[in-house]
Amino acid sequence: MKHAVEKRPGHGLELAVHRFTPDGPVNTGVRVLWLHGFLDCGQSADLVARGLTAAGHEVIAPDMRGFGGSDAVRGGGYYHFPNYIADVVTMLRNIDGDRVRTSVVCGHSMGGTIASMLSGSHPELVSALVLLEGLGPPAMPPAVAVPRMRRWIDQLHDAPEARVVASEEDALSRLARHHARVPRDVLRSRVAYLTRRDAEGRLVWAYDPMHRSTAPTPFFVEAFKGFLSEIRCPVLCVGGGSAGWHPEDEEDRLAAFPSAVERVDFPEAGHMMHWSAAPETATAICDFITGSLALAKPEA
Repeated sequence: MKHAVEKRPGHGLELAVHRFTPDGPVNTGVRVLWLHGFLDCGQSADLVARGLTAAGHEVIAPDMRGFGGSDAVRGGGYYHFPNYIADVVTMLRNIDGDRVRTSVVCGHSMGGTIASMLSGSHPELVSALVLLEGLGPPAMPPAVAVPRMRRWIDQLHDAPEARVVASEEDALSRLARHHARVPRDVLRSRVAYLTRRDAEGRLVWAYDPMHRSTAPTPFFVEAFKGFLSEIRCPVLCVGGGSAGWHPEDEEDRLAAFPSAVERVDFPEAGHMMHWSAAPETATAICDFITGSLALAKPEA
């Protein structure tokens, strides 16, 4: 598998875009757009990308705004789902020009919410959709809108600082506490992707600390289901078992899709199945792509 990083414009800022391409002669012409989860980055798709590229698919995985190597917002901007979607559409138009190719869009967690909203609002860009525990955050009642707005304004005036970690071993220990189901050697390889050196030479997490503030806009599940109801492409939902993330109204959200959703579950994987069960996740996605796009399986 070949890996390259390039800068591409998003909506008003630059994104770091990771490209994973096949080593061998097999190339299906399928592009997989990978949208990462909260506090993650595009490069950490690499373990799943190995299986996808071995099957002849190309993988494009941007660092979303304020994560990894992509620009953070400046000048009073913030991080809203419409911003992420605008970034993705702008990036694809920049890569493809006037004739934007369709992609198999894979979204993990937060990236799944982005992928779902993209698929509902821009169906011409999405040929198939894969959601890795990406059916959105918990539903929020309207009453939380006012306190969330007040808290957000207060946090803007007392902006959080970058979270310093003492060493790479310290970063590894913190990841291990939060991701107990992921092998330690896998987590060790993630440390380089998820940390960086700041201007003072300190090791910090590679995300804009404003991501840790309270978003002012509540997640209204009925509006989200409106996007799901507009999705016409084949859909695969991948779960990580009982230790994964499942909203209380998960079945109700799944029922919002106009067509039946294919489902795969890895009972022991947990929420970070792209790390804890990468080969199995890649196989499930490849099988889904082959079936949904009527592709011939590459010869071994």
